[in-house]
Amino acid sequence: MTGVSEGAGISRPPTAVPPGERGATRIADRVVAKIASQAAREAAGELPAEATPPHATVIVRHDTARVRVHLELGYPADIGARCRAVRRHVTERVGALVGFDVPEVAVQVERLYPPASATAQGRTR
Repeated sequence: MTGVSEGAGISRPPTAVPPGERGATRIADRVVAKIASQAAREAAGELPAEATPPHATVIVRHDTARVRVHLELGYPADIGARCRAVRRHVTERVGALVGFDVPEVAVQVERLYPPASATAQGRTR
């Protein structure tokens, strides 16, 4: 009969690595920009059929994201309220999904579209 050597066949759980030594996860700026673009689409509400979907550009530094969102909106509308809704939703979604602080969301309205009936009638003076 052979003896079992001490420790053979016994697996030990790995020792816990302290959080500061685990490494880091880097999230690319373009990923954050896609999240911000989707959040802007969700918050912008119904857009005119000819409008391009909202898109975003992002600068990330040290877990902080500065976002610029480009929108095209229908007119007449409460532009200020829609921009506030976009800013708030983008801040919430980027913070929740990525964990970044979002101190700045600049909303740039690129184009306003009049109602379809106004463009069909033409201009009147």
